[in-house]
Amino acid sequence: MAENFKPFVPPEVSMKEFTLKSILLGCIFGIIFGAATVYLALKAGLTVSASIPIAVIAITLGRKFFKTTILENNIIQTTGSAGESIAAGVVFTLPGFLFLTDGDGAQFFNYITILTLAIFGGVLGTLMMIPLRKALIVNEHDTLPYPEGTACGDVLKAGEKGGDFAKTAFYGLGFAFAYAILQKILHVIAEAPAHMTQQVNKFFPSAKVSGEITPEYMGVGYIIGPKIAGVLVAGGVLSWLGLIPLLATLVPGETIATQLVKLGYLADLSTPGGQGRWDPVTRTFADYSVAIYYAYVRQIGAGAVAAGGFITLIKTIPTIISTFKGSLGSLGGNKSGEKQASSREVPRTERDLSIKVVGFGSLALILLMAFLPQLPGDSIGNKLLVGLLVVIFGAFFVTVSSRIVGLIGSSNNPISGMTIATLMGTCLVFIAVGWTGKVYEPMALVVGGMICIAAANAGATSQDLKSGYIVGATPKFQQIALFIGAIVSSIVIGLTVKFLDKPTAVMIANGVTEHAIGSVYYPAPQGTLMATLAKGILSFNLDWQFVLVGVFLSITMELCGIKSLSFAVGAYLPLSTTLPIFVGGAIRGLIDNKKKKENITTTAEEDELGKGNLFATGLVAGGAVAGVIIAILAGFDGTAAILAKLNMEPALNGALGHGGYYLLGTAFFAFMGWVLYRTARKV
Repeated sequence: MAENFKPFVPPEVSMKEFTLKSILLGCIFGIIFGAATVYLALKAGLTVSASIPIAVIAITLGRKFFKTTILENNIIQTTGSAGESIAAGVVFTLPGFLFLTDGDGAQFFNYITILTLAIFGGVLGTLMMIPLRKALIVNEHDTLPYPEGTACGDVLKAGEKGGDFAKTAFYGLGFAFAYAILQKILHVIAEAPAHMTQQVNKFFPSAKVSGEITPEYMGVGYIIGPKIAGVLVAGGVLSWLGLIPLLATLVPGETIATQLVKLGYLADLSTPGGQGRWDPVTRTFADYSVAIYYAYVRQIGAGAVAAGGFITLIKTIPTIISTFKGSLGSLGGNKSGEKQASSREVPRTERDLSIKVVGFGSLALILLMAFLPQLPGDSIGNKLLVGLLVVIFGAFFVTVSSRIVGLIGSSNNPISGMTIATLMGTCLVFIAVGWTGKVYEPMALVVGGMICIAAANAGATSQDLKSGYIVGATPKFQQIALFIGAIVSSIVIGLTVKFLDKPTAVMIANGVTEHAIGSVYYPAPQGTLMATLAKGILSFNLDWQFVLVGVFLSITMELCGIKSLSFAVGAYLPLSTTLPIFVGGAIRGLIDNKKKKENITTTAEEDELGKGNLFATGLVAGGAVAGVIIAILAGFDGTAAILAKLNMEPALNGALGHGGYYLLGTAFFAFMGWVLYRTARKV
């Protein structure tokens, strides 16, 4: 029972916990993993939990160089994890400003607005978790395992093993950095080897197989495992080797170009360029697969993702109802307990921030949203309604998010479904009060964006509070650390988003002139989807015939017993993204099969802390961070010129030929897979 639970550090023990060094180290980790998450989420529409790697690294660095205690290490992990969750919420929604009707939302895709919404969403998620901690973390300690939080608590308790753990993670990080230098600076390794059949091919026109052979994709694939990775790539196979060749056979080039003009991907039929590189003289595309993808397949994929997210939400409705009832009941029970506790001194491990902080904080958020000029809305009344909707939806979905991650973990949290439901609910409220048209699309996206950030942060916050409960942390110190982590990481998250959105010289040469986000380089699938929904409901300008094809793709997958959201994301993304992820998942499958044949059984915790998982985590962190650094360097003219001089691709292409250059890159990727396999096999 939870009443008999004894934390690792007893309440009566006084130990260093909320110190300057623990907060600073946590902020550094939050910045690093926040920036890496932005990069990964924009490219692949996926994230991986940062809590466990931060805990592992915190133990190693903290114990060796800073003489930190277990409670200080917990604060480091708590502060740092805020960056990853907020980054995910930002990237999954706010790029949608770029894709609203007539591009009117692009004015709000600026650093100050992104920073403001990131901070507000992060603060909202933490605020709403303050009264829920006792209800969900303490009172339901035996029924809500919070798997990542429990694993982090076990890692912190096993601090004496931290060096061994971290050695493997740092090995992966270093390997990924070296690989990234060879790939993204020297260009010894091709970034995306590809093969496409000709448009004039009678049997299989414009079918493309490609792969962005990066460390982060292989690492993500290994972490999510063969099943999810297989479902992801299945969606890509359908789109790029099924739908695109079919449409290439049936739809004339000029019709495709007309559709691209309608969607804003091509200026007009007399202007060359755009997605697929349209030639107005020959009336053909240089790359039909990309043209068809942007003209039709992305809308089909958006419909599939929307339906998949909504189906996931519907399937969790019984959990949502019981969650809300249970949480309200627990809160009621807590009140009487708090009255009794007021007559005695509250133990250190039970001290939360005051409920007044929640009330005044929520009121302050509403007022700030009403009066800050950088947020969309043409009157204080409009903005007050938006702020009120944010707090109401936030209170509900933070509760839902916390209980769901308590049962099935943060990786399975249906954030997309909650955000879709919030966005649709907000749009329906707007329609009910007569707010229709493109002017209200950015306001709807603000509500959806803040709820997405809040729900994502609430899931991570819950895991952190669980870790703290296990090790014997002081809750109010964790809650303050979460506020600090949310604010500091938001500063860098906004900068990273804006840097990555700036097209590099290579992107400009390939027709990406205004925004890199939304292009083939950074597809931002969830952000595009949110904009698509807001436009469709408020402005009635959606190509529903394509969206409905995607809806029924997801329904078909569910009828086949397959989780449709993973398949839908795969159908939306380029195959070049999902194929290398599948390779990582396949390596994990080989490892699991080997263990099964050798009758080796491991617990979920042992898997999380296994050498394969830690090396893969290093690949993800190293590859993503290197990608961010190199993208930032490429954004400055001086360093971009230096990087261009270091580019060995032309020389290698001349010596090996195009096909030989691609084979060389594929060989490097295969070598990385072999290293991952060998590392995972070590006991």
